[in-house]
Amino acid sequence: MNLPTVLDLIAGREATTRHTADRLREQITTLTAELAHTERELADLATTRTTLRGLAAAEFTADDPTIASGPYQQILHVLTTEPAGMRAKGICLALDVEPLPKHVESTRAKLKRMVNRHVLTEDEPGAFTLTPKRTQSSETTRRASQPLDVKLHSTRYAA
Repeated sequence: MNLPTVLDLIAGREATTRHTADRLREQITTLTAELAHTERELADLATTRTTLRGLAAAEFTADDPTIASGPYQQILHVLTTEPAGMRAKGICLALDVEPLPKHVESTRAKLKRMVNRHVLTEDEPGAFTLTPKRTQSSETTRRASQPLDVKLHSTRYAA
């Protein structure tokens, strides 16, 4: 084998190796960008989980977690003003929510949840009233927190 042939073989091998190195560098750049994107997404998910846990802890450590959210408070406010009780459609109307079937059914589902948790009673099918114990304590609570009730009543209920 002569020297020029060996040098040509080395040059060919060097070109192939350089091409492989360039391809690997491109893959590393692509993988580095993908890794950075994935790490940002993981950080976002961790932040979301932390936020949701904090919100859930605040929601479910309230005195009465059944009725801690705004829509439930608005329903209770309306029922406090109507001791005889109301139907889901009437509550929608009292909250200035258009009584479309989806809104009425959403309200009815919330009312049923409160019945299951002994916040409301349903003595007659579809007619919901505050439990007697809650009616007495709600009147006291309502007087003690009048500005809060006014704020809740003025907030539009979204079913």
